[in-house]
Amino acid sequence: MIKESVLRAAQAAYREVVNAGDYYLRPLHQGQTIRILDLEGNQAADTLFYNAHDTSERYSAIDTIREQGNVYLTAGSVLLSNEGNPMLEIVADTCGRHDTLGGACATESNTVRYALEKRCMHACRDSWLLAVTEHEEYGLSKRDITHNINFFMNVPVTPEGGLTFADGISDAGKYVELTARMDVIVLISNCPQLNNPCNAYNPTPIEILIWN
Repeated sequence: MIKESVLRAAQAAYREVVNAGDYYLRPLHQGQTIRILDLEGNQAADTLFYNAHDTSERYSAIDTIREQGNVYLTAGSVLLSNEGNPMLEIVADTCGRHDTLGGACATESNTVRYALEKRCMHACRDSWLLAVTEHEEYGLSKRDITHNINFFMNVPVTPEGGLTFADGISDAGKYVELTARMDVIVLISNCPQLNNPCNAYNPTPIEILIWN
């Protein structure tokens, strides 16, 4: 569902451009709103959320899909934790839908899906692992890298129940906004994938904006 924001970028309390292949790791407090902005279009932002006070509680694709009865996220969707608690709500969305099933690229999946020589290409799991290694203060580790949301990514479900990676449905300037229902840690890999259409074979920057 398309729903435009009422917030103005000039009034944001925090702004950061995240280059393709880089990560974003920062807390978001209850009541704050975060915007993930697709600056140049057709970019995927692979995202994980954790309870800031107990990181064993984190975003759950299974609980979120079950309770909303839809495999795609958009305005009005409430993201649930593995304990069934509301973590965030999507309050604005100019893209229309976001993937919960496609997962994140890894060196292993690059090898299996594409070619042996693709193994050494950078991947989202590498970005997340670098983030948790460089920021020990959050108490996260490799075991905390679980199923994620692919904001802006287009992963249609086939009639047979399979998944396909298709051209993105986002465009330059489109965004998704979420308001935190609890204090959370936000971990984003701005996807560097070059082997499928999720980034139009040309990864580009995103921007993060936060309002109090």
